[in-house]
Amino acid sequence: MGKKIKKEAEPPPKDVFDPLTIESKKAATVVLMLNSPEEEILAKACEAIYRFALKGEENKATLLELGAVEPLTKLLTHEDKIVRRNATMIFGILASNNDVKKLLRELDVMHSVIAQLAPEEEVVIHEFASLCLANMSAEYTSKVQIFEHGGLEPLIRLLSSPDPDVKKNSIECIYNLVQDFQCRATLHELNAIPPILDLLKSEYPIIQLLALKTLGVVTYDKESRTMLRENQGVDQLIKILETKEWNDLHVEALSVVANCLEDMDTMVLIQQTGGLKKLLSFAENSTIPDIQKNAAKAISKAASDSENRKLFHEQEVEKCLVALLGSESDGTKIAASQAISAMSENAGSKEFFNNQGIPQLIQLLKSDNEEVREAAALALANLTTCNPANANAAAEADGIEPLINILSSKRDGAVANAATVLTNMAMQEPLRVNIQSHDIMHALIGPLHSANTVVQSKAALTVAATACDAEAQTELRNAGGLEPLVELLRSKNDEVRKNASWAVMVCANEELMAVELCKLGALDILEEINLSVSRKNKFSEAAHNKLLNNHLSLKYSQTGYLSSSNIISDGFYDYGRINPGTKLPPLKDLAFQEPSDLRAILLVNSKSSEVSPPASMEDKSSDVGYGRSISSSSSLRRASKEKTKKNSYHFSAAFGSPTEEKSEPASGRNTALGKGTAKEKASRKGRGKKEEEKVKEEEEVLAVPKLPGEGNYDKEWYPPADSDFCVYVYEVTKSILPITNIKEQIEVLAKYVAEKMGGKIPKEKLHDFGWELHISELKYQLKSNVVPIGQIKKGTFYHRALLFKALADKIGIGCSLVRGEYGRAWNEVKLMNESRKGAIGGLPPPEVYIVDLMFHPGGLMKLRSRDADLYRFL
Repeated sequence: MGKKIKKEAEPPPKDVFDPLTIESKKAATVVLMLNSPEEEILAKACEAIYRFALKGEENKATLLELGAVEPLTKLLTHEDKIVRRNATMIFGILASNNDVKKLLRELDVMHSVIAQLAPEEEVVIHEFASLCLANMSAEYTSKVQIFEHGGLEPLIRLLSSPDPDVKKNSIECIYNLVQDFQCRATLHELNAIPPILDLLKSEYPIIQLLALKTLGVVTYDKESRTMLRENQGVDQLIKILETKEWNDLHVEALSVVANCLEDMDTMVLIQQTGGLKKLLSFAENSTIPDIQKNAAKAISKAASDSENRKLFHEQEVEKCLVALLGSESDGTKIAASQAISAMSENAGSKEFFNNQGIPQLIQLLKSDNEEVREAAALALANLTTCNPANANAAAEADGIEPLINILSSKRDGAVANAATVLTNMAMQEPLRVNIQSHDIMHALIGPLHSANTVVQSKAALTVAATACDAEAQTELRNAGGLEPLVELLRSKNDEVRKNASWAVMVCANEELMAVELCKLGALDILEEINLSVSRKNKFSEAAHNKLLNNHLSLKYSQTGYLSSSNIISDGFYDYGRINPGTKLPPLKDLAFQEPSDLRAILLVNSKSSEVSPPASMEDKSSDVGYGRSISSSSSLRRASKEKTKKNSYHFSAAFGSPTEEKSEPASGRNTALGKGTAKEKASRKGRGKKEEEKVKEEEEVLAVPKLPGEGNYDKEWYPPADSDFCVYVYEVTKSILPITNIKEQIEVLAKYVAEKMGGKIPKEKLHDFGWELHISELKYQLKSNVVPIGQIKKGTFYHRALLFKALADKIGIGCSLVRGEYGRAWNEVKLMNESRKGAIGGLPPPEVYIVDLMFHPGGLMKLRSRDADLYRFL
């Protein structure tokens, strides 16, 4: 037998690589392995990278720098399940890094990640794919990509996953997505409310919390609230609130309840099941500020509906809200104040807060927290609107001073609310006086200068409510409030423009204020506004009329007409016709101008000048009336105003007392009358040099206004006195006022005026009358273009018509003053037709007559066809 020989092993094939075990301690090496074609290497490389990424943010940044993200995205769709799973796990971790998120958006991998949510995939893949989406969905652009790639539907499906991590990641992603309106609408279509409600039963608080947060957002939509109610979601919410162990969920649960309470059907359901009472009790008794705040917010939202307010009132919600005002938390105070604001729409609630609530709100006005003050002011604004009792209660609780202090707040809402409360208070005169005593006008200057239209509007309204008397208006003017008020008339905001017009209308009640407002351009702005169909309003028209009616000098110059209700007062002057938009020079400026060839400015003034003349000057010639007066002229003027107010057509018998008449020095009147006659004669003969020197001396002694260059223009100035006109007022008061027949009064007054102005002038001799020379002499003597009406002894149409109107207004005879062409002017009066007084069917309307003051003084011509009659008359 032969010897056995050992068989040699066959050598390995030459084209096969021998297995190699590699141990790498460099992440860069492992990242390079991600490009390997071998599944085993890819799986192990992914596993190593996953462990590396778990260790912290720095490692995630390192992987990004090494270029690991791009090859990993390709592995999300790898055929091998293990490779795909490991790659998904890596992205679940890496997606928390902001730079990785940015790169993933650029690489557009959202579709690949969403694909991992398919039902057939493993739970682990579901977990990390949903985690990746949850991290990515924190940014708006990623939300859009997830929504556009259909990620919402698989996420909703995963809410029913048996794995709690999948549920948590899915609901977190959904919560981020539903911040967008379009996603919320789609969520409703996908019937997502039931699976979200199921999460409230989870044993994991984080899942419950995320579910409540999601419901808090989706229930902004009515459809979702309806679905929640139909799936018994309200019961679950109430149960959470009743479970003390779940107090960490109470705040979010209340947010959802707040949204649900906006639904009337849900509100009724909660009320019927006793949930409403539990809610109020829960809010009142809770010691957690956020819970109290959210409860108050829930009430505030629900109270936007009138039926809900009624249900709340029946449940005595007011007691709960008043209790919440006493919370130590500013947030709770704000929410409670806002809820009171909403509930104040209910009349019963308004009445309740009169005794309980208003005092506490007043205290909150003094808070250091601006938001608290704003919310408290809002509640008071709503409570006092159209409710005088609550306005009184706010004043009695010493609310005026803190409200005025808030007007200087930096928060526009607080300022607007405080201004509203003050306006509501000022509707009652005692409260208005109280407000005025707290320097309200100075406090309103800041709000009037505000750039916020709401603040501007409310501030202007407060001015209209508080600047109702001369003293308050003077304070407003001195504080510099008229300038910003007039500027608000230019506003493009309708409400601001309307309220500013209202305030201007109120301020223009006083003549001095009307003049000042006109100087500031209010009249021009209002004229421009009223020419616009879209910008004008009733208040702008009323303000325009009020300004003109209380600045009669401007009205007559602009319109050439004064009605019977336009009572000429001292200081009125006729400058002549001016075009609309032209400024009327102030009387003071005109008085200081040198005499010129321009038309004389006619002045009506029965007041004395600043300095009374010495006794030795009482008997001086009345050629110059700058220092002359009758002591009772002011009382006569006051009495005539009272008569005018009582009756527009008739005068009052109560014009000055007998005592006042007796107190007037008879010698003064008689001397004045005598001198007036002498003056008239002297004016016809012409004046010599001696008389001119005498006039000059008298002007100096009687303290006439100094001419430019002779004194200080800025000193307080008074219009020149007119002693002759004072005499006229006294005489017509004494002789014409007692006449009981109006027509006879008019006729006698017309004859009196004609007598004082040169008597009857035949038409054919009108051109020889020579009134122009007489006026020129007066201007030269007075060294001014301003001529007091009583100084004129030769007057034509427009002189006589003005004197007639001025005297008629003093004794209460209703007449108008109309300016015509070519120096003409006339007076129109309304008289009843005596022959038709007993006519059947009531009194006929009065007829209009023109008063003749030139050709047949005292004559009355009935006005039928205006143009023809005026031509014949004039």
